[in-house]
Amino acid sequence: QVLLAESGGGLVQAGGSLRLSCAASGRTFSNFAMGWFRQAPGKEREFVAAISWSAGATYFADSVKGRFTISRDNTKNTIYLQMNSLKPEDTAIYYCAARFTTSFSRGYYADVNYNYWGRGTQVTVSS
Repeated sequence: QVLLAESGGGLVQAGGSLRLSCAASGRTFSNFAMGWFRQAPGKEREFVAAISWSAGATYFADSVKGRFTISRDNTKNTIYLQMNSLKPEDTAIYYCAARFTTSFSRGYYADVNYNYWGRGTQVTVSS
């Protein structure tokens, strides 16, 4: 069992920045690939970013590429999502998720491939 807790969400103006954190507890954190997903009102949950267990590989949705970065600190059992140049369309609940896999590059974008989820943190970007 892995417990995930997101933090760092809030209200920000367009063009601003936020850094989300996701703290993990339970099973060995460094064994898990991690991802960020988001869900806007009336829309399906969508992939945002993912990072391998070693942080050697990262992936981003096209909509956030160049604006968001993902990182992890396995000594702190925490991953981060640095969000810059925020846009109103980034408004959503952001979830972190953990995935135990030996094939990180396969299916990193699909929420069904993640085993554990946090409860989410709200990000609101005003225009």
